[in-house]
Amino acid sequence: MAKRERVMRMSVEQPLWRALTGYRVLTVLYAIGLFATTYGKFARPWVAVAFFAFLLVWTLATLPKVAGAAACTKRFLAADLTVALTGILLTRVADSAARIDAGGPTLPSIWTAGAVLAFAIKGGWRWAAFASTLVAVANLVERGAPTRDTVHNVILVWVASIAIGYVVEVARASERTLARALEIEAATRERERLARDIHDGVLQVLAMVQRRGSALGGEAAELGRMAGEQEAALRTLVSGGLVPVSRVSEDAALGALVRAVDEPDDEDAGPLDLRALLAPYATARVSLSEPGAPVPLDAPAARELAAAVGAALDNVRVHVGADARAWILVEDEPDAVIVTVRDDGPGIPEGRLAQAEGEGRLGVALSIRGRLRDLGGTAELVSVPGQGTEVELKVPKGAKGARGKAERR
Repeated sequence: MAKRERVMRMSVEQPLWRALTGYRVLTVLYAIGLFATTYGKFARPWVAVAFFAFLLVWTLATLPKVAGAAACTKRFLAADLTVALTGILLTRVADSAARIDAGGPTLPSIWTAGAVLAFAIKGGWRWAAFASTLVAVANLVERGAPTRDTVHNVILVWVASIAIGYVVEVARASERTLARALEIEAATRERERLARDIHDGVLQVLAMVQRRGSALGGEAAELGRMAGEQEAALRTLVSGGLVPVSRVSEDAALGALVRAVDEPDDEDAGPLDLRALLAPYATARVSLSEPGAPVPLDAPAARELAAAVGAALDNVRVHVGADARAWILVEDEPDAVIVTVRDDGPGIPEGRLAQAEGEGRLGVALSIRGRLRDLGGTAELVSVPGQGTEVELKVPKGAKGARGKAERR
C-alpha cells in the first residue's frame, strides 16, 4: 500500500494572527500599567478601573477569536471595535479635562490598534479603512478639537492599518496563485509519468502495425493504414503539449504497455540494484560495463533510469540501425549514479532534435530528459556528426521518482 503523507496547506496569514494575539495581550497589560502609574491623577479612577477589568477579561476570553480567520467573525470584529471606541470615549469621563487637553493617552491606549489590525487581517484594506476611520472620529470627539498629536496618531493608525490590509490581500492572491501553480505542476508531472508508461507504447505499437500491415498486404494493409492515421493523430495531440510522451523500443513496445497497466505500485518497495534492470539490455551488439558491487536506487527511480536507458538504445536502433554497436557504462559515485550510453553511429545532424520535437517525436525531449528531470537529475547529449552520440544520465542518490514526488505535494 502506498505511503500516505499528511500535507498541510501553507498560510501566509497564520503568522499575522499569532502576532495579533501577542499584541493584544501585551498592549492590554501596557494600558493597565500606564493607568496604574497615574492613578491619582484621574478625576474618576473607579470608571477606569471598571473599564480595565472588563478589557482584561475581554482580551483573554477572546484570544481564540484572533487565532485564525475562521474564528474571527464579523460579529466579533464589531464587538471588539465597540469595546475600543467605548474606551476612547470613556476617557473624558474618567480622566481630568486638563490631562486630556494636555495630550494624555486614552484609556485603551495602543490596544485600540489591535482591534483595527484584526479588521485589516480579516478583510483587507477596505475593512481596515472603515475601522480606522471610526477610531479617528472617536479620538477627535474625545479630544474635543483636533490637535497636532491627535491628528498624527490618527493618520498613523489609518495608514498603517490600510497598508497591512493591502499586504494581506496581495499575500492571499500570491498564495492562491502559488497553490494553483503547484496543482498544475503536479498534474503535468503525473500526465508525463502516465504518458511515459503507456502512451508511447501505443505509438510504437501503431507504428509497428502500420509497417507490418503494409508489408503483408491485403486486409492487413488496410489495418496498417488505419494504424498509421491513428499514430499521426496521436502524435499531433502529443506535439500540441496535451499529452507529453516518451519512446520505448519497438520490440518491447507491447510488453511495456502491458507492464504499465499491470505493474504493482512499488512506492514502498526497497532499493533495487540498477545492474539487474540494465542487464536485459546487454546483447551481442550492446556492451554493459558495471561496478562489481550493487548499485542501489529507490525502486521508482531505478525503473525510470532504466527506462531512459532503454529509450536511448531505442534511438540507436531506430536512427542508426539494427546492426549498430552501443555501450552502456554504469558509474556509482558517492552522491550520484551516472549511466552513459554511447553508439558508433553517424551522430545527430544539427537541428534534428528540434525538428523531431516539432513532429511529435519526443523520445529525447521527454522519454530521456523528462524522466531525468523528474528524478532531479540531468541528461546531457553530445553528438558530433560522424563520431556517434553519447548520452550521459545522472541521478542523485536518494531520488524518489516522479510518482513519489507527486504524492507528497
